[in-house]
Amino acid sequence: MNRPVTTLFMLMSVDGKISTGATDDLDVDKDFPQIAGLREGLPQYYEIEQTTDLWSLNSGRVQAKIGVNTKETPNKTPVSFVIIDNRHLDRQGIRYLSALAKELVLVTTNRQHPAFQMEEENLHIIYQEQLSLGGLLEKLKTEYGCERITIQSGGTLNGIFLREKLFDYLDIVVAPVLIGGKDTATLIDGDSLRSQSQLSQLGVLKLQECVVLENSYLRLRYEVVR
Repeated sequence: MNRPVTTLFMLMSVDGKISTGATDDLDVDKDFPQIAGLREGLPQYYEIEQTTDLWSLNSGRVQAKIGVNTKETPNKTPVSFVIIDNRHLDRQGIRYLSALAKELVLVTTNRQHPAFQMEEENLHIIYQEQLSLGGLLEKLKTEYGCERITIQSGGTLNGIFLREKLFDYLDIVVAPVLIGGKDTATLIDGDSLRSQSQLSQLGVLKLQECVVLENSYLRLRYEVVR
């Protein structure tokens, strides 16, 4: 396989939501710690996150939601980040991620992205005329030596990974909450299937492990079999 092994690692509600609402002001990382019945078990998710791959893929929108454009310079970590972004990160956000990451690979289809004006030592820019996740993963392996990568992007990007058969494993932490809302982001968003001829685009899973965590949280680990 001429690409890294991929694992989708996410925190979601029982009804599959990965956000608390339909605006960028609402976010599980900010909101769950404020809610009794959720905050008590939430640290388990972050503990598991510390054991994921040393390459992590995310979106600029998700990073902007958690405040990287306004945060102070962080300590360096051993994790390399791949960020897909066209317009959500500013220079401070890129500077923050460069300080945080071992290597920062920014992927964009925007020739005017502020990253092009920066000279951070560990910043690498991959420009694509049109986003190609398969091409990106191949480049990450062949040019950057990435063998395994954890995906933590939003529902729309996750949907593209699914339809292009680019997920190998899922590692999902389920929080004991129902969120609802047809416009609230879910684990997998994007275009819906419209015909039986498209059923091959489904991701069929084989359960590897189901762990009952404390405070009514669950951890579900799957292999994607087709």
